[in-house]
Amino acid sequence: MAFQAMKDAVLNRGVPPDSFLNQLVAWGRTAPDEIFAANSNTDIYSNIVGVLGPWQNISHRRAAMLEVMRVLAGFESSWDWNAGVDTTNPTSVTRDTIEAGAWQVSANSMAFGQELKELVLGKVGSVDGNDFQQAMKQDHQLAMEYIARLLRRTVDHNGPAKRHEIDPWLRKESVSEFQVLLSPP
Repeated sequence: MAFQAMKDAVLNRGVPPDSFLNQLVAWGRTAPDEIFAANSNTDIYSNIVGVLGPWQNISHRRAAMLEVMRVLAGFESSWDWNAGVDTTNPTSVTRDTIEAGAWQVSANSMAFGQELKELVLGKVGSVDGNDFQQAMKQDHQLAMEYIARLLRRTVDHNGPAKRHEIDPWLRKESVSEFQVLLSPP
């Protein structure tokens, strides 16, 4: 795929690799609509509506989520699927609090919603922190679905989203580009 707006630099992290963007678009094409549907939670959509909204339809919401995921992965790991513990976080000391993967999620984030536990249990067969960490690094489909569902529950587990640090890097042009790439040929 040819990427333009999605190749904009994020903070001091550089630009996302095409391989990351290809996986993000592929997941976005097949991800369940329920992930992007309106809900009553104070979630990522209510957090960034002033930057990427107002929301037009589910296609727009889907593309906006992918843009958030693009930028947040840059902030959290420089798009590194194998990123591990955040050595600057003094609470990252147990198998449930150690971050893993492109979005640097930890197993304790499953407490934000039963569907998060069920997703991990269904895909991994366990909700053990070590198994969670390994899965977030190795199963990219799971990692993408997990972060999207977590962001629909809360932004409190992702500091750069919660503190609006990602906002200056989110691009409406990228959302439009995602929409085009997500559309059937």
